[in-house]
Amino acid sequence: MKNLYAAILVLAVPATLVAQVPAGSPAANPQANPITTAFRTRTLALQRNIAQAFDSIPESKFSYKPTPAQLTIGYIAQHLVSDNYLFCNNFGEMKGTVAAKDTATADSVKAKWPKDTLVSKLKASLTFCENAFAQIDDAKLAEQVAMTFNGTTRNTTRVSMVLGHALDMADHYSQLANYMRLNNILPPSALPRPGRGGN
Repeated sequence: MKNLYAAILVLAVPATLVAQVPAGSPAANPQANPITTAFRTRTLALQRNIAQAFDSIPESKFSYKPTPAQLTIGYIAQHLVSDNYLFCNNFGEMKGTVAAKDTATADSVKAKWPKDTLVSKLKASLTFCENAFAQIDDAKLAEQVAMTFNGTTRNTTRVSMVLGHALDMADHYSQLANYMRLNNILPPSALPRPGRGGN
């Protein structure tokens, strides 16, 4: 009987709350651009975690990699900068500008630049992506864009670039979080928050 009563409460309480939402309030109206909003919310959370992660890793660890076959932390930083411009340049008319020195320098050399240089360039690319995201709404996600990578240009949908960007950041944040744990550094997403313990 107690289980039945609890089940009725679970079903009835949300319906009661919905009935109490005043007409015309923001909660009563469907959210504009729900798909773009979902992408933006997740993307900005990943950007914050990535920026905080690189801020918290000592410069002495930027040459660290768990095995010889893996990337160093410095390499991940410069790689994310390139990826951010690759994806976010396809969010709309806004295009990021990269210094000629950055495009002419080998990735393996950029990976050894000082921490402050790498982090500054990374944060600039994240800011560009955040601004580029403001150009997108749900109607624009299905538009065709021409994406150039390694000298080859192909057509794809804008949503492929938005999704690709989010997945790329999630992949590299996971990689970075593992590197941090191997160095006894707690990743940003594992830090204790108010009302929640760490893990």
